[in-house]
Amino acid sequence: MVFMRFRPQVIFSSLCSPKPRTSSPSATLAAAAARRRHTTSVATSMAAPSEDALRRALAERQAAVDAQGEAVRALKAGGGASKAEVDAAVEALKALKVEAGAAARRLQQSVGAGPGGAAREEMRQAVVNTLERKLFYIPSFKIYRGVAGLYDYGPPGCRVKANVLSFWRQVTPAFRLEHFVLEENMLEVDCPCVTPEVVLKASGHVEKFTDLMVKDEKTGTCYRADHLLKDFCKEKLEKDLTLPQQKADEFKRILAILDDLSAEELGAKIKEYGIVAPDTKNPLSDPYPFNLMFQTSIGPTGLSVGYMRPETAQGIFVNFKDLYYYNGQKLPFAAAQIGQAFRNEISPRQGLLRVREFTLAEIEHFVDPEDKSHPKFVDVADLEFLMFPRELQLSGDSAKSMKLGDAVSKGTVNNETLGYFIGRVYLFLTCLGIDKARLRFRQHLPNEMAHYAADCWDAEIECSYGWIECVGIADRSAYDLKAHSEKSGVPLVAHEKFSKPKEKLVIVPSKKDLGLAFKGNQKMVVEALEAMSEKEALEMKAALESKGETTFKVCTLGKDVVITKKMVSISMEKKMEHQRVFTPSVIEPSFGIGRIIYCLFEHSFYTRPSKSEEEQLNVFRFPPLVAPIKCTVFPLVKNQEFDDAAKLIAKALTTAAISHIIDTTAISIGRRYARTDEIGVPFAVTVDSTTSVTIRERDSKEQIRVGIDEVASVVKQLTEGQSTWADVSAKYPAHVGPQGDQE
Repeated sequence: MVFMRFRPQVIFSSLCSPKPRTSSPSATLAAAAARRRHTTSVATSMAAPSEDALRRALAERQAAVDAQGEAVRALKAGGGASKAEVDAAVEALKALKVEAGAAARRLQQSVGAGPGGAAREEMRQAVVNTLERKLFYIPSFKIYRGVAGLYDYGPPGCRVKANVLSFWRQVTPAFRLEHFVLEENMLEVDCPCVTPEVVLKASGHVEKFTDLMVKDEKTGTCYRADHLLKDFCKEKLEKDLTLPQQKADEFKRILAILDDLSAEELGAKIKEYGIVAPDTKNPLSDPYPFNLMFQTSIGPTGLSVGYMRPETAQGIFVNFKDLYYYNGQKLPFAAAQIGQAFRNEISPRQGLLRVREFTLAEIEHFVDPEDKSHPKFVDVADLEFLMFPRELQLSGDSAKSMKLGDAVSKGTVNNETLGYFIGRVYLFLTCLGIDKARLRFRQHLPNEMAHYAADCWDAEIECSYGWIECVGIADRSAYDLKAHSEKSGVPLVAHEKFSKPKEKLVIVPSKKDLGLAFKGNQKMVVEALEAMSEKEALEMKAALESKGETTFKVCTLGKDVVITKKMVSISMEKKMEHQRVFTPSVIEPSFGIGRIIYCLFEHSFYTRPSKSEEEQLNVFRFPPLVAPIKCTVFPLVKNQEFDDAAKLIAKALTTAAISHIIDTTAISIGRRYARTDEIGVPFAVTVDSTTSVTIRERDSKEQIRVGIDEVASVVKQLTEGQSTWADVSAKYPAHVGPQGDQE
């Protein structure tokens, strides 16, 4: 089945949303209560006062306390007031202090629920402890005290990762949706991790793949400059309840434009706020760039320099010529690669979110720069989700819900192909189990964006660490192919053959005049002029001939510039051409798989009370699509007949390619349920007779009774999305027994 033949909102609403269930009233109420306790209510958060309003309320009450305190002191000092008047003033002061204390607590609760707050820290610890205890992932080389930024995936973590990549790569039996390789008929490649220096010089990584670092001036310990400034601003916002509104707005603005600050601006802010080394409180050096690539040598002489690749994209770019030929010399086409990448992070932290070795899944979609439309854009145009364009960031506003079609038509998103992949990324992430209310697409700020990029958006997911970039979707223009063409001497170009010969449009920028006018920005202006479409060039030619100058928008500069007649020559040559030779543009979605998986862990995690109400039980509500184990099989008691029946069911599940485990331990069935809920198993089969068994659904804890010979078929329908729990609940009798809810 080809997914995009249908409207995405119809298919995905039925297959990616939580399954409808028919529940007993008590089970429904318990599940609803658990969700209310342990998940964020969008409606409640929208109705709650904003942090700014709470800060203003606290400031007003504190001012009232100060004023009343002055009044009490004046009454006491004056000597003319009666005891009753003084007592009344003191009582009024006490009442105002109570109100101010209540306002402070409300503000503390508000910021405590925000990134880095106490509530999130507590939740994060619960998630991480469960993940490590259940061996989803652990620090690498643990017995040697580990190495920062390196982690091992354990058995359940490997299965979650494999399921995510399977869904990304090809049609997945669960839901029959294609992301991304199969749907776009992508050409998949697998290139080496070790990359020669010449390749990464051409791409700009040797010179520019840097983060800004500062050093403790006494100990030499290194820190990322932007992380120190970010931590300072967040701590002030979260812990200083008396922070003036003007200062709070300043810190929020810094957080919004942090990635846009230069080394000089970062250094100035660090000095202005008196930020010092976190561990020693020693002064810090000025920020300076540190290259994040791991350097190595190729061969025994050590003369051939190489690097561990910081991304997988360059392997695709250098193979463009062969891939283009393999594709029948037709555009557009896409190539994809999944593989390891390496970045020597300055100060790794945040667990799986910032590591030194990680898995990337990248797509390079090659397209004619004069036609970036997409035939399937209409299928995602009606999607509506949170978008955070640069104008909202720079004005200090929050992300807003927008229709993707409107964002493209208004030029907020540069073109249809870029918009199409933004839509597909949204569908991919929400199908995995990412909460729609905690997913946004943020546009890069001007200084944050590569000079060659036409537009770039990040899919950011909110977790306990704040908003985390998990997918980058960029229009990289023709930069990469041009750079490798120049360095290698091999033209990485495409051809368009004309049915009728055409005159040739020639655009010749005057680099001398442009250099005098734009100095360091000359290269960006030249590239923008050369990348003009024929329509734009002819309009500029007409304007220059009539007025002598015209305004021209340079996207990479984020502003209009004035072009005069002597800066560029535009002409139509008489020579007739039978084909057009051009360098394709590239639209690149790049997925950080580890980051997506960690955010999925947090979004899927909740707790619910045990039967005794004395402890909370951990649950991962993974969709069957990504659950590491689809089903567990439990003989109710130690009994040879039940054990034999369990083995028969397990064999049928294996034949049906359904991952499962058998648990024959002697602990109570409720404890066994809780143990598998903790690793996110969606369904559990309890063998309590030799003819029929019960199947339990994880989140509702409801059970149905099914014949032994039907178990594999029912579980397969549920895990592959052919049936919902409501469907099978209507077909098979409900089971309410002594083992039904003993967790």
